[in-house]
Amino acid sequence: MLNFVYYLPIYISIYLSIIYRSIFDDLSVIYLSIYLSLAISPLSIYLSIYFWRSLHYLSIYLSILSIYLSIFDLFILHSIYLSIYLSYLSYLSLISIIYLFILYLSIFILSIQTSIYLSIFGDLIYLSIYLSIYLWRSLHYLSIYLSIYLSIYLSLAISSFSIYLSIYLSIYLSIYLLISPIYPSIYLSIYLSLAISSIYLSIYLSIY
Repeated sequence: MLNFVYYLPIYISIYLSIIYRSIFDDLSVIYLSIYLSLAISPLSIYLSIYFWRSLHYLSIYLSILSIYLSIFDLFILHSIYLSIYLSYLSYLSLISIIYLFILYLSIFILSIQTSIYLSIFGDLIYLSIYLSIYLWRSLHYLSIYLSIYLSIYLSLAISSFSIYLSIYLSIYLSIYLLISPIYPSIYLSIYLSLAISSIYLSIYLSIY
């Protein structure tokens, strides 16, 4: 059903160009070509909004995670590193969205100009329809490839950082747990030596 909705303006333009070609020769070709070019615009706008909202929610979740880690004193330094890393990822995502929007806009303007230019010549209407279909499919596949690449990049970046952080914390905690029992034993030995020394001193003073 979704493919039928996408290809509906193309079917209508082909039908009108064949049936009513003698009545609406040049004017219908221009209108239909502009309409087919405008059909690409909602897709590009929807994809831009979808990428922006996804990255926005991802940055919110990761910011909440960094705030949660900053509560603990041992994780303050790591939360600072994580915040810097997340700000860098947010900057990269913003640049990617801007580049993607500029690319969509340039392809959209190019499709409009090409369709208007081709619609001037009545014999090239089928070529203009084919070009509109090709541009639409190219934009569709391009958006899919970019979304997959961006998702893989973000997942790999976050997973590698979490692995490094977990390894560092495990090493730190193991060293801390290894050293921490030594300090009470040292304090206890000092306390016992002082107690024994005080006993010897009191015995010595009681004799003399």
